[in-house]
Amino acid sequence: MADHLQLTSAVAERYASSLFELALEEGAIDAVGSDLDRFQAMIDMSEDLQRLVKSPVFTAEDQVAAVASLCDKAGLGRLVTNFLKVVAGNRRLFAVSGMITAYRAALARHRGEIAAEVSSAHALSPAQETELKDALKSITGKSVALSLTVDPSLLGGMIVKIGSRQIDTSLRTKLSTLKLALKEVG
Repeated sequence: MADHLQLTSAVAERYASSLFELALEEGAIDAVGSDLDRFQAMIDMSEDLQRLVKSPVFTAEDQVAAVASLCDKAGLGRLVTNFLKVVAGNRRLFAVSGMITAYRAALARHRGEIAAEVSSAHALSPAQETELKDALKSITGKSVALSLTVDPSLLGGMIVKIGSRQIDTSLRTKLSTLKLALKEVG
């Protein structure tokens, strides 16, 4: 399992690096980042799209056609549309979320920021995002680029990952810890 995750991560890094270099050459790193964020949001909100991305049942042709249609309907730019079609055509769509995360990290490094992955039970307001960025900047000493996802299974709170560090304030984890402590006492 760990070997599969390392392989997926290596694939994601290579694809993201290639896309970042191309976007840099074309002066479109921010536009590409925005388009990738929109595509990730589409994945997060659609069980059908999650199934298309993860299931080996779909052919490469099916995935390319579906991705092309989605990109067209969403108005995603040429670079991201072509990138996603290549990813689907190469049967690597299962790693697309990792590619998006790797692109965000490359963009943050380019800007002199550090990347933070944040999973929260509910969408953060712009004021909460700013407050979180400021808090993380005070901890790390650098500007922070947030990668936000919503995970209702957290029940409340959030999980923040910066590099190898993780801060977990989710209600799910607190309840699990309490449940474990109660088992030990009883």
